[in-house]
Amino acid sequence: MNNHVTVLEIDGKALEHNLQYFKNKLANNTKVLAVVKAFGYGSEATEVAKFLENKVDYFAVAYTDEGIALREAGVETPILVFHPQIQNLELIIQHQLEPNLYNHTILDAFLKIADDKLLLNYPIHLKFNTGLNRLGFWHTDIPSILSKLQSSDHTKVASLFSHLAASDDIQEKEFTINQINNFAYIAKQFFTHLDYKPMVHVLNTSGIINYPEAQFDMVRLGIGLYGFGNDENETKQLKNVASLKSIISQIHLIEPGETVGYNRAFTANKSMKTATIPIGHADGISRRLGNKNYAVLINNQKAAILGNVCMDMIMVDVSNIDCKEGEEVIIFNSQEMITEMANNSETISYEVLTMISQRVKRLLKC
Repeated sequence: MNNHVTVLEIDGKALEHNLQYFKNKLANNTKVLAVVKAFGYGSEATEVAKFLENKVDYFAVAYTDEGIALREAGVETPILVFHPQIQNLELIIQHQLEPNLYNHTILDAFLKIADDKLLLNYPIHLKFNTGLNRLGFWHTDIPSILSKLQSSDHTKVASLFSHLAASDDIQEKEFTINQINNFAYIAKQFFTHLDYKPMVHVLNTSGIINYPEAQFDMVRLGIGLYGFGNDENETKQLKNVASLKSIISQIHLIEPGETVGYNRAFTANKSMKTATIPIGHADGISRRLGNKNYAVLINNQKAAILGNVCMDMIMVDVSNIDCKEGEEVIIFNSQEMITEMANNSETISYEVLTMISQRVKRLLKC
């Protein structure tokens, strides 16, 4: 049982709104893959997936254990594993997950297992590198891939996909269009040589916004589902999904000259009132937010963090706030606050959301 008083609330209605917002940008027959890796971008993957199960066509996770967790929670929708490892392929089959095979090493390993187990048309996905240079086959690998696939009927290519490197940067439009065109050429080679047509997908959240003409058969909706469009105007059309809340554990009266926190990082120059809140860098609050670099909300008023962020606690200035011990504290509850936290931590919204510790309780509210 998790008895941490700090809680991350996930707004189901906001999730549904964001999903529909992006669906409205798509053709009627374009499928939607919801990305729920990294605990659902720091939210709660199993609850999010169960909530969205009848609203999307696919889910995607990064690693095998994430997919197993969804299956064990009762999720039956197809699940693509973006980054499977050879040692996990048996588990992938056992739990009816669908592997992304991104090089010859893992392709050969899976084909051997499929042959040994006499699998029938087991769904696999093939990823091609078109410029991100992270994972994926090269276009020059196509002949050898086709030869291997055509030698066995134990697998079937469910989809071909690639990943855009800079779909959010309009200055990189030429590079992105080249990626899309190169990927379309790759897909055409498979369509020519296979007696069926796998699904094709290349767009992430920013791609859906900036390159709707390249939606192909399916799109992959990640950060947009959780309230961020990688564009200020688009983000305004979305709803915030995650709200991080805690309480005041203790209030202190601080005299001039007294210090607050580790390394005596803050010194009071006047009489002050501080509140101690049970959340710290072990919960995902960056130490860069200390020393007045971020303010939480108490009774709708800003309370700046004083001194260094501790492992389990922060202290904030409530000198001008009428509050008492046990009252609610809002760490963030809007895209604006998450963005401010990201900017002041010199990072991005993705990291703010995904670094919220798993010891913080999650609560899906519909």
